[in-house]
Amino acid sequence: MLVSLTPEILLQAYTQGFFPMAEGQGQRIYWYEPDPRAIFELDKVHFSKRLLRVIRQERFEIRYSSAFEQVIRACADRPSTWISEEIIRTYIRLYRTGYGQSVESWLDGELVGGLYGISLGGAFFGESMFCRVSDASKVAFFYLVERLRGRGFALLDTQFANEHLVQFHVVEIPRREYRQRLKGALALPCKFR
Repeated sequence: MLVSLTPEILLQAYTQGFFPMAEGQGQRIYWYEPDPRAIFELDKVHFSKRLLRVIRQERFEIRYSSAFEQVIRACADRPSTWISEEIIRTYIRLYRTGYGQSVESWLDGELVGGLYGISLGGAFFGESMFCRVSDASKVAFFYLVERLRGRGFALLDTQFANEHLVQFHVVEIPRREYRQRLKGALALPCKFR
């Protein structure tokens, strides 16, 4: 039996360590709980000297959760995507209730990069990012990490490690450890916005 994706189901899944991805021609929703799980240690995220120079130049205007739908649709706009229309609709509903978040890089009034995710307690679940101008998504990621650090978040979940994330010092931890960290993070009274 297929169950429609709802904000309530999605939030419950996140609290248990699961997240959805759509696959195949019909974009059917599948649930994942990887082992190992990729996370960032917020006090150990690495940013290159070159990227820090770009950030100091203040080339991009950074905004938080001001264009969530544009960000998620830009993340989905690629030849092969796990972000189905059903996922987009559900995450937009989560955004409207305060759980969906985005960090956006703007250049000359145009959205050129960013990322989106879900915040619950002291946990942030990073979902996807996009970039239309060099460094735009990396700068958004820098400001995400700074915001999470400044607001006392304990967990930045990135689900899977990949080559792009290695440069920031992504780490993989066993599922059991992830569940323990998740439980502790969810108990924190953090607010993203």
